Amino acid sequence: MSFSIAGKTAIVTGAANGVGRAIARHFAGQGANVMFADMDEKQLVKDLGEISDDGNVRYFAGDLREKLTIANLLSATIDAFDRVDILVNASRQVLVSDPLNADDDTVETLLQQNLLATLRLCQLIANRLIHQAEEEGNDEEPVGAIVNLSSIAAHRANPCLLAYSVSTAALDQMTRSLAVALAPNRIRVNAVAFGSVMSASLQKALKNNPDYRDEIIEHTPLGRIGEAAEVAEAVQFLASGGAGFVTGEILTLDGGRSLLDPVVAPAH
Repeated sequence: MSFSIAGKTAIVTGAANGVGRAIARHFAGQGANVMFADMDEKQLVKDLGEISDDGNVRYFAGDLREKLTIANLLSATIDAFDRVDILVNASRQVLVSDPLNADDDTVETLLQQNLLATLRLCQLIANRLIHQAEEEGNDEEPVGAIVNLSSIAAHRANPCLLAYSVSTAALDQMTRSLAVALAPNRIRVNAVAFGSVMSASLQKALKNNPDYRDEIIEHTPLGRIGEAAEVAEAVQFLASGGAGFVTGEILTLDGGRSLLDPVVAPAH
């Protein structure tokens, strides 16, 4: 079975920087039509200027926590490419939280950003995929794939990342639940949970505390920090026909870190 995504149309959120950017650029390089979606319009414009103008990329800027915005994202994708086949939810936010502060609303903020916005977009795109299949008379072939980005923080108990851990744990369970719900419609839903990868949030953490790098490497069996491109390749696998019998899986990509990592080491 091929891992090709050439000719497919993908929406990639969080595409202005970090891992989301790497995924969107990788998909475009693999021949997919890609809608880069993010709040940072300035960075999106800059990024698209660096990609060869071969007609297979577009961008959409907006706050995907708003229902109207995600509806407009889908409309823009259909206008540009006539269809959608793959959704990659790479938009995520990492915030430090205080579990003893009753006035700290970080949990609510991250549930909105990392869980509810993702859920609404999954629901909207799933309904579009079902509609496409009905229009095409497709009652046998795969209909589409959704890949969410999660974190190994979902099963770590780091107090300062309480809000992030809760939101990613909820995202993992949402992924499994949607996988079961959408399986009869031949839509697969999976996630990549990563840690020890050079994401935008990790770059920021390393800038604030350079010692984190040595700590992370010390607690990673493969002895290095992963690259965003490695996440992109894992996402391509899950989005491709090569993973045609894979759904409801949370693929861990962390260099073995979650096998032995003490919770005091930073996780992103």
